[in-house]
Amino acid sequence: MIKALVILADGFEEVEALTPVDFLRRAGVSVTVAGLGTEKIMGSHGIRIHCDCALETVETEGWNAVVLPGGMPGSENLANSKLVSQIIMNTYKAGKLVCAICAAPAVVLGPLGILKDRKAVCYPGMDEYAPDIKFLSSKVITDGNVITARGAGCAQEFAFEIITALISREKADDIAFRVIY
Repeated sequence: MIKALVILADGFEEVEALTPVDFLRRAGVSVTVAGLGTEKIMGSHGIRIHCDCALETVETEGWNAVVLPGGMPGSENLANSKLVSQIIMNTYKAGKLVCAICAAPAVVLGPLGILKDRKAVCYPGMDEYAPDIKFLSSKVITDGNVITARGAGCAQEFAFEIITALISREKADDIAFRVIY
């Protein structure tokens, strides 16, 4: 069974979180949505999400993918959590997927050193959080086991890239066809 962990913190960007959750589940991936500190997390646009569980109750390793939505202050809240960093690093070091969109590549992954010598993108202006990284302007980039995307408008492509990496391009294309992408 392919397992993905989507980590939400107060102030997350709703579209960047829920689009990958929805598309990954459509693709047959077992997705756990975990809230940092609680099961009820408030998005950056006032949408409250009831997560599957609090992050503190999940395993810190064994995930095929960890997905980090952006948004502010959601990305900063993720970056300030030692537990989030531990889960990300365990996943990264195991060669599994680490996926971040919008502010999260720069704010969360940048300081962890994951983007060093990798091609990556982030939301324009967030690059100040990771001044040593030269971010590109593509919508979505996969470099090894790291997938990054620029923002909410790229959430569908971001989800398709994750599905491609976890399962296949054919499965991603099938989901794209079914949602009339």
